[in-house]
Amino acid sequence: MVISFENRTVHGVIEQLAADRGDKPFLSFEDQTFSYSELNDEAGKVAAGLQGLGIVKNDKVAIMMSNRPEFLFSWFGTSKVGAVEVPVNTAHKGALLSYMINMSDSVVLILEADFVDQIREILPDLRKLKHIILLGDDELSDDRMVSFGDFMDNDRDYRPCHILPSDPCAMMFTSGTTGPSKGAVVPHNYQLVMAEIICGMAEYSEEDCLYNALPLFHGNAQTLSTMPALISGARMVLAKRFSASQFWDDIRRHNCTEFNYIGGILAILLKAEPKDDDADNPLRVMVGAGANKEIFTAFEDRFNVQLVEGYGMSEIGTPLNTSPGDRRPGSCGTLNPGYQIMLIDDQGQEVGPHTPGELLIRPLVPHSMMLEYYNMPEKTVEAWQDLWFHTGDYLQHDEEGYYYFVDRKKDALRRRGENISSFEVEQGVNSHAAVLESAAVAVKSDLGEDEVMICVALKPGQKLAAKDLITHCEKLMAYFMVPRYVRFMDQLPKTPTERVQKYRLRDEGVTPDTFDRERKLS
Repeated sequence: MVISFENRTVHGVIEQLAADRGDKPFLSFEDQTFSYSELNDEAGKVAAGLQGLGIVKNDKVAIMMSNRPEFLFSWFGTSKVGAVEVPVNTAHKGALLSYMINMSDSVVLILEADFVDQIREILPDLRKLKHIILLGDDELSDDRMVSFGDFMDNDRDYRPCHILPSDPCAMMFTSGTTGPSKGAVVPHNYQLVMAEIICGMAEYSEEDCLYNALPLFHGNAQTLSTMPALISGARMVLAKRFSASQFWDDIRRHNCTEFNYIGGILAILLKAEPKDDDADNPLRVMVGAGANKEIFTAFEDRFNVQLVEGYGMSEIGTPLNTSPGDRRPGSCGTLNPGYQIMLIDDQGQEVGPHTPGELLIRPLVPHSMMLEYYNMPEKTVEAWQDLWFHTGDYLQHDEEGYYYFVDRKKDALRRRGENISSFEVEQGVNSHAAVLESAAVAVKSDLGEDEVMICVALKPGQKLAAKDLITHCEKLMAYFMVPRYVRFMDQLPKTPTERVQKYRLRDEGVTPDTFDRERKLS
């Protein structure tokens, strides 16, 4: 698909496709099918509804929904009026949820009824919200509430405004390390550049069908799955959620040729009992990251599919990638021509081959990386020191220009596809009356990525069972943030300046006295 410059916006793509492809089917969800025109029409109703509420360009619209067509309508409709989409992880609750909605300056929340209880809990704190659009049968006693049905009861008559590819279109929350989660604001052209890179990596065409089972509140499902499906003219099958037991049945039933994987998905699928027809499936390619050589080879051999991998993050896009014709197991690929990169040591000096260094990056394509961390100018400047974006990740490369991920410099964790702020885990743990201080660190998981371990020092004279601390965390945190491992210590190891030496805790890992909630050890 050739996208004209004026259409290099999220909604511009939808409008061009509706004009070019009309009634051709694009989206399948359960027993529903939507054409390009129907997708554009429903997005137009959202746009008209938002303008009816007084929403103007650059206003923030939070969306808290599970995977369903209405999420897409809301996302694209928000784009049509120049507002900024703020996708909210549906597992969040309590102080972190109110922080994200308030910090983003969201004035509208489009809310699925399944998550009403989480919002009801924090309603008094959501002082900036002017409107709550509720989808579903539940009720919310608040004079700001309007039903999604009433909101969509219009003739799609909205007033187009002038929106540039450089204008902000979304705010993606990225894990905090030494502070709260940051809202990375990305422009419209960022989403299109990312989609074009993925289309090139996977060699998509109109003959493909993409299976999208990752949560739409994540950038992966939006930018690396939905947008590539659109601009390549492929079909997209949207699933409620990823299910290992349902995965291959869905793939075969819908004749899907592509799927994006994250986290431990490959390991989970490999753990299933082998079947004689494992290789008899329509998948041509799977796009993702982080597969070690053993899993990479075992998966391809068993399921007869090609894995293509890359390196990226919410702020920067995908500067490194492989393709079906140029892959090396364990490598995240070679440099995409749209970027400049450099690996440096702790003194800022560039390192040579086979030497780990922090990845620094610059874009060569305008408006293809984040604009800022919202309302955090000092964090934006810090990330862009010396006019290079500092990723906080260690990589190394070989003489032929293939790059390999080594480790995270930051204290962020990643568990089963979810980014986790160690700071926010520690805040939740430290709110227990018996806890003096804590440190959250990553422990390698047998499914790939990390498990969360919390090391805890109690207040003098206090006692606390690990199971009771887990129960406390479950009340405050999203399920994926709740630590698997709990280790009680007399005191945390510290530097002379009283900073916790997390590297020592990581090196020691799971000790004999560590509680493992998955094995119910005490």
